[in-house]
Amino acid sequence: MTDGTDRTDGDRAAIRVLIVDDHPMVRTGLRGMLAGESDISVVAEADSGRGAIDAVDREPVDVVLMDLRMPGGDGVEATSAILTRHRSIAVVVVTTYDSDADIVRAVEAGAAGYLLKDSSRSELADAIRAAARGETVLAPSVAGRLLRHVREPAPKLLSGREIDVLALVADGRTNAEIGRRLHITEATVKTHLQRAFTKLDVSDRTAAVTTAMRLGLLSAGRGDPA
Repeated sequence: MTDGTDRTDGDRAAIRVLIVDDHPMVRTGLRGMLAGESDISVVAEADSGRGAIDAVDREPVDVVLMDLRMPGGDGVEATSAILTRHRSIAVVVVTTYDSDADIVRAVEAGAAGYLLKDSSRSELADAIRAAARGETVLAPSVAGRLLRHVREPAPKLLSGREIDVLALVADGRTNAEIGRRLHITEATVKTHLQRAFTKLDVSDRTAAVTTAMRLGLLSAGRGDPA
């Protein structure tokens, strides 16, 4: 959905924003938070990573507000794809997840910012302006986690799909159930598990989940990746 009306602040063109989140109420809330900012214009919305990639190909955008966990396309993978195709765009992650793994994956993909969904209206607007200027914006708690990650030797990170699989393992799902839930084959589920075992240096499902949680790669209670 697009809104082609640009607002201006003096002689400056408004910062054009794309909101990406699979929940309509969240998109509406973010749009409402920005409605009073004369120098920011929400020009498009998308409900998946794939939709975000398509949206920036259709609509000129300066800043993308990107959710992380969405059916139909992982936010980190979408961030990487968008920045590969459109180097002038800045992506600011806006999510409820603040695990070390999520933060590092987003930053490594090129995200210019990482905010939590409890951020205030002013924090959100200021982050968009800073990102549009080419600056990096991190929520205080996120900055602390990222700094600790830089200072300490980090475990080899799991991919987004490996995290999804382990989250469902933690929820007690069988390989067949996980395959149906993620729309992949049971053989692919086993491949993701074996790769996760290797990265975590474990040999079974229980140890993989326990180790991933201890290392901050998987949040307790995260059972359903959607």
